[in-house]
Amino acid sequence: MTSLSTKPALPLPPGRFGLPIIGESILYLRDPQSFIAKRQHLYGNIFKTHLFGRPTVALIGAEAVRFLFANESQHFEMTNTLSFEVLLGDKSIGVQTGNAHQMLRRQLFQAFQPRALANYAVTMEEITQRYLKKWEQRETLTWYDELKKYTLDIACRLFVGVSTAADENLKQVYETWSDGLLSLPIRVPGSKFDRAVRARERLLAQIDAIIDQRQQQISGKEDVLSILLQAKDEAGNSLSRVDIKDNVLAMLVAGHETLTSALTSLCLLLAQHPKVLETLRTEQAQLGLSTPLTQEILKQMTYLDQVLKEVLRILPPVVRSGSRKVLQSCELSGYCIPQGWDVFYQIQETHQDQSIYTQPEQFDPERFSPERSEDKQKVFSNIPFGGGMRECLGKEFARLEMKIFTALLVREYEWEILGGQNLERVVLPFSRPQDGLKARFWRRLR
Repeated sequence: MTSLSTKPALPLPPGRFGLPIIGESILYLRDPQSFIAKRQHLYGNIFKTHLFGRPTVALIGAEAVRFLFANESQHFEMTNTLSFEVLLGDKSIGVQTGNAHQMLRRQLFQAFQPRALANYAVTMEEITQRYLKKWEQRETLTWYDELKKYTLDIACRLFVGVSTAADENLKQVYETWSDGLLSLPIRVPGSKFDRAVRARERLLAQIDAIIDQRQQQISGKEDVLSILLQAKDEAGNSLSRVDIKDNVLAMLVAGHETLTSALTSLCLLLAQHPKVLETLRTEQAQLGLSTPLTQEILKQMTYLDQVLKEVLRILPPVVRSGSRKVLQSCELSGYCIPQGWDVFYQIQETHQDQSIYTQPEQFDPERFSPERSEDKQKVFSNIPFGGGMRECLGKEFARLEMKIFTALLVREYEWEILGGQNLERVVLPFSRPQDGLKARFWRRLR
C-alpha cells in the first residue's frame, strides 16, 4: 500500500484548496462534520484541502492512520497553532517533538502507572459520590456544565491537590485560560488571548506556590505533582520546575475537557438506550451494589468496559487529531504527500468504517464482546485516544474515572433527557450537545 520513496510522477491526493489565503477554513469551521463527510464521499479516505493557511491532507481509516503512526517523527512532526503553544508552554508534552518528547513522556508516565491509579481511584470515588448527592438535591441539571465542574475538581485534586469546589476563583481563572487555547494569537488588552495569557500566569504562580510548599515540608499527598517532583529519567535527572508547571497545565486540559465530553455522551446514550442501561445495572447488582470499587471489582465490570468503548467509538470527544507537518515527501496509496504540507487524521470517520463495524451508526456495546471483537479485525480502527508514540498519556486515568462515575451513577440514580432542547453536536474544540444536555435527575427506588 505504501512506501517512503516518492516518484515525481505521483499525483497529489484529490480535493480542492478553495479560496486564496483562507482556503476552505470558513467552510470547515462552519460545520466540520459535514465538511469532512462531503469530501470523503467525493474523494475517498485521502484528500487534500487548505486549512488555516496551510495545504493539508486529511486521512481516514485504519490503514492511513497506521501509516502516519508508523512514520511519526521520521516523516511527520506534531505542529500546533501559536496560541496553543504559548498557552501550553514550551516544555509541554503537547508541543515537544522527537527525542525530547519521548524522554519527557517516560518521566510523565510515572504518574499514571497502576499503583498511582489505584490511589487515585479512592479520591475519584469520594468526589463522585459527593457530586451525585449534590445533583440529586438539584433535581434538574445541564449535564455538560455540571460534568465540567466535576471533572475539573477531580483533575485539580489529583494533579495538584487543590479543590475547585472550594475555590470558585480558581475555576474561573482556569476557564479563562482554557477558553483561549483556540483563540487568535493577537495580544491586545482585553482580547480573549490576552486574558488567557494572564490567566496562565496566575495558574503558574499558584502551582509555583504549591511546589514551594511541597519542597518545604512533607505533604503526604500522593497526587500527580508529588510524583513528578520525585520523577527521574534513566540517567537520574529530575524534571525542571518549568517542565512540571507546563505539563501540569497540559494535563489539566487533557484530563478535564475530553472527559467532560465523554461523560456527557455517556449520559445521553444511556438515556436513549434503556436496554443497555438495564444490562449495566444487572452487572452491577451481580457484583454487589454495596461493594467498594476496588481494582479487583472494577476489573470484573466487563460489560461496562464494552459500553465505555462504544461511547468513545460513536461519539469521540475529539473528532480529529492535531496536525502533523510533513518533514519529507512520501507516498500513501499511490498519492504524493508533499514535504511542508500538514496532515491530520479523522477519528470520527475512522470509527464509522462499515468494513470493520456492523451498522457503525448504531450504539451497540456488544460489538466489543469477546465473541465479536470487531475492533480487533484491524489495528487502529478504534482510536479515541490516538495511537503510536503520541497516544494519550492519561488514557488509563480517563478510563478509570469514566468507569467509577458510570458504576456509581447507574447503581443509585435515574435521569431523563428533557424535551425542547437541541441535541445536535458541536464538535470544536470538544464534542458536546448544542444545549449542554438538560436532564431531570433523581435517586432510584429499589
